[in-house]
Amino acid sequence: MKHRIASFAIATTLFLLSVSAASAECLDDVRQAGEIKAGNGIMGVKPFVWKNQDGSYAGLEWDLFQEIGKRIGVTKQTYEITEWTSLIPGLKVGRWDIILSGMGTTQERAKSAGITYSNPYFLLYDVVIVKKDSPIKTPEDLKDKTIGSTLGSFDSINAHMLVEEGKAARVLDFNDFSAPFVALRNGQVDAVVLDQATLYGQQEGMNDLRTLGDRMPYRPKPEWAEAEAKAPYKLGGLAIGVRKDCPALLAAINDALASMDADGTRKKIIEKYGVWDDDQIHLMK
Repeated sequence: MKHRIASFAIATTLFLLSVSAASAECLDDVRQAGEIKAGNGIMGVKPFVWKNQDGSYAGLEWDLFQEIGKRIGVTKQTYEITEWTSLIPGLKVGRWDIILSGMGTTQERAKSAGITYSNPYFLLYDVVIVKKDSPIKTPEDLKDKTIGSTLGSFDSINAHMLVEEGKAARVLDFNDFSAPFVALRNGQVDAVVLDQATLYGQQEGMNDLRTLGDRMPYRPKPEWAEAEAKAPYKLGGLAIGVRKDCPALLAAINDALASMDADGTRKKIIEKYGVWDDDQIHLMK
């Protein structure tokens, strides 16, 4: 009996050691390589990340990426540019170490995709956008109007809810985030419902836009409403995707984000790109 107990204790110890080693492996690997790779499917989207003519990167996510790399002990940060739909599959098979690509944490993604997320680094919310010379002056003026948004997005959910609540007449969904603004300019839609960062990116080429009414927090799909209500983060928070078998890497990234909050670095970076507001202070419930 004593031998069985001893054997069980040894086996348990070896198992725990193997789990501990596996959990540290991803972090150790990137530190030994001196490089951390991030999958990115939104390259060119301001204010998040874009490439300059000289080949250098810019954007708030690029600045955050460099700072996180430094704080977890990695000297080189590299993007692997891919399609949005390839981000999670590529992460799971190890083509990149993390996803840093404007991806919001949702319970649907966390439970269905089989990956984990860091604490948020930026909070998106929706705004109603009209042209400066639009006759629409108040949210009540939208009642018989057409809204443009982006297919499959939380922005579209908000737009359709406005219709369901009798606050707008109809929604036209488009396949990307720039098409609703083209539709606004050519009169296909009367207003656009999209997030504040997308608006910021569009204002560089369209300086005739204004927002209408209050900010609109993201709302979940009805079938995920209960799960999202129990989640610790605010819906709309952008976070870093990490494989489930890399808890030490996830912990190091969260520690880096926490230290950037403590010393004001995250705020400084977001302010640099003109999208800091009080909603960015508390990203958890």
